[in-house]
Amino acid sequence: MIDFRKQTVLITGAGQGIGFAIARALVQQGANVVLNDFDETLAQMAVNAILNEEWAGPKGHCIACSGDASDVTFIQQLVDTTVSAFGGVDIAIANAGITIFGDIFTTTPDAFQKIVDLNLRGSFFLAQLSAKQMRGQGRGGSVLFMSSVVGHQAHPGLPVYSMTKAGLEMLAKQLVIDFSPLGITVNAIAPGATLTERTLDDPTYIPIWSRITPMGRPATVDDITNAALFLVSPASRHITGQSLVVDGGWTSISPPPV
Repeated sequence: MIDFRKQTVLITGAGQGIGFAIARALVQQGANVVLNDFDETLAQMAVNAILNEEWAGPKGHCIACSGDASDVTFIQQLVDTTVSAFGGVDIAIANAGITIFGDIFTTTPDAFQKIVDLNLRGSFFLAQLSAKQMRGQGRGGSVLFMSSVVGHQAHPGLPVYSMTKAGLEMLAKQLVIDFSPLGITVNAIAPGATLTERTLDDPTYIPIWSRITPMGRPATVDDITNAALFLVSPASRHITGQSLVVDGGWTSISPPPV
């Protein structure tokens, strides 16, 4: 357990999956969380699920803010909503992302742009606008990007997605220059195969990834959440510009999922 009381967090793409699990854990440990998702209904359902759950110990609060996390105007609105609701921003987690499969010969300009806009543009400007708010507050903070193992290893059908994820890890390194004097850490997590609502729809997902992952199973959302909470907590205040791979050893051997 990490005490996140008096901490305010905004997280994009958190209506379900990894983002939801991170938001839930932060609220459970006392943080105030602004939960974003493009789908307004999904965002509110996620907030209701978190607030209606009972547990012992400190409990923060959570509100929904639906909108397009690739739109810079909306990102500013998201930051403003967070400040208005809870008085500031201490942690920003750029979790929203999109995956569109297609090789170099079949990827369309429209698909390319959608992936780049959300995965890179949205993450970049969430970091920028959140850090501006943190700078004005004068108490530091944390920014976390959601990368992927395919930012480290090639994977069939993901040339654009993998490019954006590798870009996020380089962005985390680059922002050390600007953020460190402000006391803001910036890191990335690179999840491997993870059990979420989307991947569980595929009946072959668990058998395949259990076979090719050295630890014998895909990750759970809790595996990723534990890493995320560490990197945005006071326990990692001297860790910045780093990318933490959470993949059960897959990138060490990298067999393709066939």
